[in-house]
Amino acid sequence: MASQQLLNQLVDIVTKEGASDLHLSEGRSPVIRVAGFLIPLLKIAPLTKSDLETFLEIFLTAENKRQYMAYKEANFAYSHESVRFRGNAFMKIGKMSVALRLIQSRIRTLAELGLPTILETFTKKQQGFFLVVGPAGQGKSTTLASMIEMINEERLEHIITIEDPIEYIFEPKKALIDQREVGSDTPDFKTALWGAFRQDADVIMVGEMREPETIATAVTAAETGHLVYSTLHTNTAAQTVDRIIDSFPSDQQDQIRIQLSSSLIGIFSQRLIPRISGGLIPAFELLLNNNAVSNLIREKRSHEINSVIETGSEDGMIDLNRSLAILVRNGEITAENAMLYSTNPRTLERMI
Repeated sequence: MASQQLLNQLVDIVTKEGASDLHLSEGRSPVIRVAGFLIPLLKIAPLTKSDLETFLEIFLTAENKRQYMAYKEANFAYSHESVRFRGNAFMKIGKMSVALRLIQSRIRTLAELGLPTILETFTKKQQGFFLVVGPAGQGKSTTLASMIEMINEERLEHIITIEDPIEYIFEPKKALIDQREVGSDTPDFKTALWGAFRQDADVIMVGEMREPETIATAVTAAETGHLVYSTLHTNTAAQTVDRIIDSFPSDQQDQIRIQLSSSLIGIFSQRLIPRISGGLIPAFELLLNNNAVSNLIREKRSHEINSVIETGSEDGMIDLNRSLAILVRNGEITAENAMLYSTNPRTLERMI
């Protein structure tokens, strides 16, 4: 009971302080992340093994527990009243730890998230492959949720989401929405993706592409009349193309390159950067798959994609350095932080 009360107290602190993450570790005081910075809650005593064991009993379903026992880590979702978290339980040096990410209860619009309106065009497509990429914790899931909600509000479509775990809970509006969780509703991403072919899906959202089989199936789904959204932990559009192709054996790379060149509709890369006035603000890069980009992918010239983005603003493409420079000029972020988050600081230095 004491551990449950402590957990409730910690959830209250997360919401009151506007934290994005909560870290719980055996032998250490809890830690929260606010506006990108970690803050130890030193007024709370270091957590005991008993505390963590009780937390895991609260967090983990029977399937989660089997996964945790087998692999020493497990993904899960946890809800307390109106507050929802995505979590991961894991072991470190023989001790238990848990990382929790707060999921906002209300799905925010693209405008509220500070994202470009051109993303709306990707919610009106009938088919194709659209990726939101970036390092962990940069808001990829939130961006996709906003786009899915836009389809939900505007189109009579069947949407299937495949996640590990389910993060945002959608209330069906115009759309029919089925949300499937890996581990409890389906054994893995690739099985659920193949199932979507028989479930009359129009839009498929794959929480994460972890292996070549899932990527290949997602690309095939996009080729066969589905609108497919997914994420990857990559830094740039060009790197994303390379990561997808390089995940396949060499004798399969030409085929996936051809498929990707025709099915890809765009890659959106984003970063959340500390704002001078407080909080975080996004900077982003957008690649649109036009004829030039499609040819570069097919002809093994993905290293030239960055140049296409830099010169493609009239077509709607967005260069990350240009996005960062605008934020600096508008007084939203510091030049130092812009340089830190840039993938090409030398070019950015000339722009600011």
